[in-house]
Amino acid sequence: MPEPDSTTVAEVQLLYGRQSHAIDSGRATEWAETFTPDGVFDSPSYPEPEVGSDQLTAFAQRFFDSAADANERRRHVITNIAVDLVSVDELTVDCYLQIMATPRGGETRLVRFTSVRDHVVRVDNRWRIQHRTVSRDDA
Repeated sequence: MPEPDSTTVAEVQLLYGRQSHAIDSGRATEWAETFTPDGVFDSPSYPEPEVGSDQLTAFAQRFFDSAADANERRRHVITNIAVDLVSVDELTVDCYLQIMATPRGGETRLVRFTSVRDHVVRVDNRWRIQHRTVSRDDA
């Protein structure tokens, strides 16, 4: 696949960083807005894909609330981001995602280690995730 320019790569890295901070900080609407309005989040860790802004927002809020209920902080750690240009307004992004949890006063543990493949599109001159597919390493 063709290589994207350095500006595109930087924009994608910022998108993924902001997305991780949003879900980890309880900013569910902001997290959902990193997807297209009809965006899809499909992970084997959850029973069904979340589709569309309302479901994505509710999913992000449940994630944050479950961490608060468990009296711990959860962090998304995204690494090894590989960005491939499909067209001027379309990308494929592959990366690794670790979810870490730290109980209040406790030791940090790895909750999940996964691979992510995203279909990313430009909407109103901003990159947005149209479809995210998460895969477990043991799959």
